[in-house]
Amino acid sequence: MVKTIIWNRRASNSFNSIIKYLQEEWGDRVTRNFVVRIYEIIDLLAVNPEMGSIEHFEKQIRGFVITKHNTLFYRIENERLILLNFFDNRQNPNKKSH
Repeated sequence: MVKTIIWNRRASNSFNSIIKYLQEEWGDRVTRNFVVRIYEIIDLLAVNPEMGSIEHFEKQIRGFVITKHNTLFYRIENERLILLNFFDNRQNPNKKSH
């Protein structure tokens, strides 16, 4: 069964920050390709939510590497897939803030 996608505030803010950075540094084509890739992955996770690896067992947070620079963190709750954060993998891993 396809999950309903919910964006929390942190996921929305981090996604918008990535888009802003890509637009300023790399332009329309790279930004558009990234956005398309994100939505393709979200659609895939909505159908197969357990594809991502368990990142934090107690909180049931999963991660899915989108690019070598970005990981999407999410949680499955009943019929919902809650997007938690888009994390820049070049940061200190302690900043993942599960």
